[in-house]
Amino acid sequence: MPSRRRLALALAALGLPATAHPRAVVNDATLLNPVDVDRILVPRTVDEIVAALRTHAGPVSIGGARYSMGGQIAADRSLHLDMRGFDRVLHLNPAERRITVQPGITWRRIQAVIDPHDLALQVMQSYADFTVGGSLGVNAHGRYVGQGPLVSSVEAIRLILADGTLVAASPTRNSDLFYGAIGGYGGIGVIVEATLRLADNGPLERRTHVMPLSSYRRFFETRIGPDADAVMHNATLYPDDYTLVRAVTFSRTGRAVTLPNRLTATGGDYRIERRLQEVISASHCGKELRRRILEPLLYSTDSVEWRNHQAGLDIHSLAPLAGAGTAYALQEYFVPVAAMERFAQQLRAILRRHEVNVINVSIRHARKDPGTLLAWARTDVFAFVLYYRQQTAPRDREAVRAWTRELVDAATAQGGSFYLPYQIHATVAQFHAAYPDAGRFFALKRRVDPHNRFRNKLWDAYHVADGER
Repeated sequence: MPSRRRLALALAALGLPATAHPRAVVNDATLLNPVDVDRILVPRTVDEIVAALRTHAGPVSIGGARYSMGGQIAADRSLHLDMRGFDRVLHLNPAERRITVQPGITWRRIQAVIDPHDLALQVMQSYADFTVGGSLGVNAHGRYVGQGPLVSSVEAIRLILADGTLVAASPTRNSDLFYGAIGGYGGIGVIVEATLRLADNGPLERRTHVMPLSSYRRFFETRIGPDADAVMHNATLYPDDYTLVRAVTFSRTGRAVTLPNRLTATGGDYRIERRLQEVISASHCGKELRRRILEPLLYSTDSVEWRNHQAGLDIHSLAPLAGAGTAYALQEYFVPVAAMERFAQQLRAILRRHEVNVINVSIRHARKDPGTLLAWARTDVFAFVLYYRQQTAPRDREAVRAWTRELVDAATAQGGSFYLPYQIHATVAQFHAAYPDAGRFFALKRRVDPHNRFRNKLWDAYHVADGER
């Protein structure tokens, strides 16, 4: 008897319809957000996705590497599209420095394809384990000097709308779909193809400077921003005092590389790095050990490495995001350049008052967003990326919600925003204060997805509430 026939008889014996599917649970890397979905589909072709959208009547959710942290990848009782198998390179043009890929591919796999051509990605996230589709969905950014969000390096996309229509979009063609789908967290359609601009690979020399936070903005504006050779840059704002920064810059150089590997090895052994992170997060003394001893040793020499190597950081070098009763998590806030010090003072006060166990705060600069409807950079901004450790009991999660909302208010009071891939703690009013063009995004969604099929926990929180306001 065919297996499908046996399944139908078994379902009938249980009083269930023959079209029912066994439930599955989708979760993100923190394991804090389990979502029961009806079915998981791992598509390999565009036709499979089109057929699924045309035959499945209920909600549809989309997931990649699952490193978002608040249920942005899934919706209750949805057909979940796990895009990780949809991961081919479709076209590479080294002469024009352009590559077209499917969204399930990771940045690290693209690096392996383009590195032999001495090419690098123009913009990507700091860690190379994420999928291109997920990064497009959140409109990610990295540490790139003079660059903005990921959308600025995207030439075109193709996406499938809720009715199964395949559409091409770019800044000049179906631009509403282009600027809605990128940074749209899967709410507009399924991105099935992206054409990305590439840059030259080459050796980068690392230099660091330690200074008071009060000196950092002038340092960036006079030494880093105008430097045509500066490629990557960020500053570490040290907890628990939050008044001292270490600025780290990777600049083009003619020096020979001191780290010969062109790419970061996959499957590396990071037990030492993880153990050090546990020590650092365990106490104030651990943080002082890092600031006074570990990092001065690490940065005691100005190393030279390939751009692709530095851009290929492995997420596994961090401690597992989920543990027994604990989680390592991220948050991110964006403020206009001139408001950096004011926000930093409020950040310090809030984190210290709530005794938040912050492991690291990374400060990064990003250019203004070119036009996405959910732009987190409406002007040039400094980003404050918080990496922290929390307990996962209900009262601990409520404590995180409280200080998160205070930080959101602090950022929006300065004309800034907060990043949406993380735990969904902000109120509806805070969401709209941070994303004043959200109404245009929801209007587009109602036009191309009138039955609200593309859903996840993020849009269940803010789209439905928007319609009820």
